[in-house]
Amino acid sequence: MRFSVVIPTFNRAAELRRTLASLAKINSPGTWEVIVVDNNSSDTTRKVVTDATPDFPVELRYLFESRAGRSAALNTGIKAAQGRIVATTDDDVRFEPDWLRQAGAALERERCDFVGGKVLPIWGAPKPPWLSDQGGPHWAVIALLDFGPDSLEFGKRRAPLGVNLAFKREAFDRAGLWSVEIGRKAGTLLGQEVREWMLRARDAGLRGMYAPKMVVQHVIPNDRLQKRYFRRWFYWHGVSRAMLYQLRPIDMGAPEETNLDFSKVRLIFGTPRYMYRSCLRSGIGCVKAALNGQKIASFEHELALWFFLGVLRQRWKDRHQPSGAGKDPGNFAGVTT
Repeated sequence: MRFSVVIPTFNRAAELRRTLASLAKINSPGTWEVIVVDNNSSDTTRKVVTDATPDFPVELRYLFESRAGRSAALNTGIKAAQGRIVATTDDDVRFEPDWLRQAGAALERERCDFVGGKVLPIWGAPKPPWLSDQGGPHWAVIALLDFGPDSLEFGKRRAPLGVNLAFKREAFDRAGLWSVEIGRKAGTLLGQEVREWMLRARDAGLRGMYAPKMVVQHVIPNDRLQKRYFRRWFYWHGVSRAMLYQLRPIDMGAPEETNLDFSKVRLIFGTPRYMYRSCLRSGIGCVKAALNGQKIASFEHELALWFFLGVLRQRWKDRHQPSGAGKDPGNFAGVTT
C-alpha cells in the first residue's frame, strides 16, 4: 500500500463527517487507506465512521485510543498504518483533489524524508482587523501556513503544521513517534509535538521540505477568531516551549536555531535572563504600536508577553528538575516498539 492517512479526532463528529466527504473526493494516488483514531469522544464519532465506510472509495478504519492527547492518537494510527507513506491531518480539514499525489511527488522530487504543505483558511466568521493576512506569528495560532510558491527546507524558523504532513514510514523508525508529554490534550493548548519531533529528526539525519503544491484548507471557527483565544494559545505556547526546554536546552524563541551554551546562561526563577530583556522590549513595542494606531503590531507584541508568562510559569514549576526530566523513553523508539 502506498499511502495511509491518519486522522485523530475528539468530539467533532459533524466536522469529521465533512472532512471524510472531502477526503473521499481526492484523485486516486494508487492504493491507500484512511485511519480515524477516536481519542475518547463522547459524541457520535464512531457512527460517523461506520456510516461512511460502505461508500468510501478505499478502506476506512476506526480505531480507539483511550490515552488522552492528539499525539497518543497519532501514534496509534501510525502503528496500525500499512502505507509506505503516512500522511497526518485533522478532523476539520478540506483537501485539494491532488493532495496525496502532490505529497508523494514532493517526497520523490526533493529526495527527503517528510514534507509539509500549505494550510489555507476557511473562515467561520469575518477575519478581525488585528489578524494579519500576510502570515506571521498570528497564523500559527489558527494552524495556517503559507511560505510562498517555492520549495524550502524546514528549519531556521520554518516548521510544518501537523494538519498537513506526509512521511516516509521509515522516518518514524529512525526518529521515533510523537511525544505524548507536550502534545495537545483536552483542557490545554499544549502543542510542541511537531517541533520536538523535528529536533529528533534532525539528530537522526532526516530532512524535511515545504511542498507548496500540497494544499489543504482548515476550518477556522468563530471562537478561534477572538483575542482571548490568541492570548490563551500564546500562554500555552510558552508553557509548551518551556517543557521542550526541560527535555533539551534550546532557545525557546527559535528551537532550531539554538547556538547558546546553556551551561553558561544565567537563569532568573529558572528562566534565561535574556528572555526578560525580550519581554521588556515587547512591552515597550506594544505600547508604542498602540499609540501609533498599529493594531496588528501592537497585538503581536502583546502576545509575546503572554508567551513569556507561560514560559515563566512552567520554568518556575520545573526549576529544581534536572534537564531531561520527564522524558518518555518508550515513545522515542521507532514504530516497531
